[in-house]
Amino acid sequence: MIQSMTGYGKAIATLPDKKITIEIKSLNSKSLDLSTRIAPAYREKEIEIRKILSKQVSRGKVDFNLWIDKEDLSDAAVTINEALIEGYYKQISTISQNLNIPVPNDWFQTLLKMPDVLTKPEIQEVSEEEWQIVLKTIEEAIEHLNTFRNQEGAALEKKFVHNIDTIESLLATIDPYEKERVEKIRERITDSLENALDVEYDNNRLEQELIFYIEKLDVNEEKQRLKNHLTYFVTTLNSKAGQGKKLGFIAQEIGREINTLGSKSNHAEMQRIVVQMKDELEQIKEQVLNVL
Repeated sequence: MIQSMTGYGKAIATLPDKKITIEIKSLNSKSLDLSTRIAPAYREKEIEIRKILSKQVSRGKVDFNLWIDKEDLSDAAVTINEALIEGYYKQISTISQNLNIPVPNDWFQTLLKMPDVLTKPEIQEVSEEEWQIVLKTIEEAIEHLNTFRNQEGAALEKKFVHNIDTIESLLATIDPYEKERVEKIRERITDSLENALDVEYDNNRLEQELIFYIEKLDVNEEKQRLKNHLTYFVTTLNSKAGQGKKLGFIAQEIGREINTLGSKSNHAEMQRIVVQMKDELEQIKEQVLNVL
């Protein structure tokens, strides 16, 4: 069963003093393109998080987000050092009086800009127990991501099978026009010799030339190879996940055979059928880029 590279997974861990949210989004990419946004408290765990994602996600443009919502925001707020502000205020007032320099118009803004007045709370070290909870939440988010990818993959597989079946049906409709084409070629050459050129010709030699000409336009080999490629595509769909690149290669081979059919067809109705095949194949090529 195939997987889509498009997916979304989210998981939440609720702790006594905070809520940890993990969110993973993925889109199609030729390889694993991983970007992370991690809350400062868990920044030191980034390498470990990347290893987990690389092992379980494998391909796609992946955005990983980990953020914290604290229950008590008072601890997270920037701290104003009141004692330091008082010290700065007294010093500036004294200097103003001694040197006869005007005091600031906005004392508060001036004092807040002084060094070390505003301090951020220190990042608390993450305990092993809390980290194990976070790891479990990451695994849960990855599981949701892969479930989403499986669902999208099932929808893609259904579409691919429809496209392949349509190409096979169109291929079967070529047969009657192929026989008709041979007769028309024979009639056109004979009429040209008898009416337009008005010359005598050797019937045996004409038959030989016709056989040679018709063999050059024969499409039986292309039809058989195309059937084989179509069967191989469906077989690959039913194999293990991670076959996106392989399906892309098979689609290229299908395209080559369809193009050769078009160049050899020499018949308006056959060419119309070939155009319809190309339309179905184009839909496959467009969507196969999303396959893991």
